[in-house]
This record gives sequence, C-alpha cells and structure tokens, in this order.
Amino acid sequence: MNVANTQIQMRKGLLEFCVLHIISRGEVYTSDLIDELTLAQMIVVEGTLYPLLNRLKSAELVTYRWVESEAGPPRKYYSITEEGKNFLLTLSDTWASLVNSTQEITSKN
Repeated sequence: MNVANTQIQMRKGLLEFCVLHIISRGEVYTSDLIDELTLAQMIVVEGTLYPLLNRLKSAELVTYRWVESEAGPPRKYYSITEEGKNFLLTLSDTWASLVNSTQEITSKN
C-alpha cells in the first residue's frame, strides 16, 4: 500500500469542504482559490479544481460572474449561494464531529 496515495485521497475528500469555505468568505477568482489550496497543501493538481467547481455550480451551491480583464480574457469570479451556505453549515458540523471522533480514537494507546 502506498501512503502517498492514501494522503492524496484524504485531501481530495476534504477539498469540497475547503473550496466552499474559501468561497463563503467572499467572491473569489479561480487562481486565488488555487493559490490558497496550494499554500495549505490541499491541492495536488489544478485539474482537480475545475471539475469540482463545475459540480458545485451544477448543484447550485456556487454561482459565478464574468468580469472583464485588462490583462487578457474575462475572468470567472465564484460566490456561494444560499443553498451553498446551508450545505457548508452541514459540512462544518460533520467536520467537527469527524475531528472529535478521530481525536477520541487516536488519543488512546
């Protein structure tokens, strides 16, 4: 078994939660999402993010708007919807429960 693969899968499992959390702070451009996720070591390849953003948009958890750019093509800026905020609250509760459960298990000798 390869530990690196397991670590990648653990990060992928949390990626949707982290992306929604970042977007919930305010409108965000894709490269800013990538920068924050990379800095936090939560994203391994950029190609992972675009399908996730499309799924979140299709599920009506996020929306986007196009903004003209002086430095090139128009840019997509993402924001969270009301449904997305409710979804994120549920994920936050789940995360807190998972952290508690994990700590309970891993704190025992």
